[in-house]
Amino acid sequence: MKIDYKKELGYIFNFKRLFWVILGNTIYCIGVVGFILPMGLITGGTTGLGLIAEHYFSIPVEVFAAAFNILMFLVAWFVLGASFAMTTMVSSFYYPVVLGAFQKIEVLQTLTEDPMLGTICAGLLIGVGIGVVIRAGASTGGVDIPPLVLNRKMGVPISVGLYACDFVILLGQMIFRDREKTLYGILLVVIYTFVMDKVLVSGKSQIEVKIISKCYEEINTAIQQRLDRGTTFLKSESGYLREDSMTIMTVVSNREIARLNQIVLDIDPKAFIIINEAKEVMGRGFTLHKKVK
Repeated sequence: MKIDYKKELGYIFNFKRLFWVILGNTIYCIGVVGFILPMGLITGGTTGLGLIAEHYFSIPVEVFAAAFNILMFLVAWFVLGASFAMTTMVSSFYYPVVLGAFQKIEVLQTLTEDPMLGTICAGLLIGVGIGVVIRAGASTGGVDIPPLVLNRKMGVPISVGLYACDFVILLGQMIFRDREKTLYGILLVVIYTFVMDKVLVSGKSQIEVKIISKCYEEINTAIQQRLDRGTTFLKSESGYLREDSMTIMTVVSNREIARLNQIVLDIDPKAFIIINEAKEVMGRGFTLHKKVK
């Protein structure tokens, strides 16, 4: 399959997407320069490898990050394809440049002397930064690439590869860091992983509701007219009486769930309602505009 490079570049260099990728990497760098480097904390990813290189070979973190990101960019290009490699391009070249620039700003390196506060702040900033980049449809490059290569070539799950890489990187830093800094570093990784997951689903979660009732026609009409939400009928059969019926499925926001419950129970107090959280909902009424009749 021939790759349309012009189309791929247009995807990456879309102004809105480019803005979020740059913002995410900038937030990431603030977390590293403002808290990790001044306090000697350990961390995973490319920054963690950079700290190892700095300790053993006196290579500045930003120089190592630039060289490693370029190498991983080339690996991604030849192994994973040019299309994927282009999603890492901005991060691969922007991150080390802004990391070096921020290290020259003294105020960033004196934000706090409290290691716990520094760990929490670094975790929040790094988690938000990585999450913003991934939500923009791009990649931070660097250590993200080896797990993807292992998955492509050997079938190793990406999550396993990511945790294995971070574990090895943390282990490499534990050798020359004291035990307290090591514990703070582990806490840091836990925090930014948790925050990143939250950022990825932030603002996208909705509530999926299934309603089983003999008054399904009346409830269906009420949901459409009073909540302005779409509905879907699912054919169902009761397990005990073997009666054919229809289950109504709809998706509403967190704020609408109480009103929906009230609407359903006003019509049928014996209605059976199942409520689940949907991590993300795509389609008309959510990611697409509603049709106006």
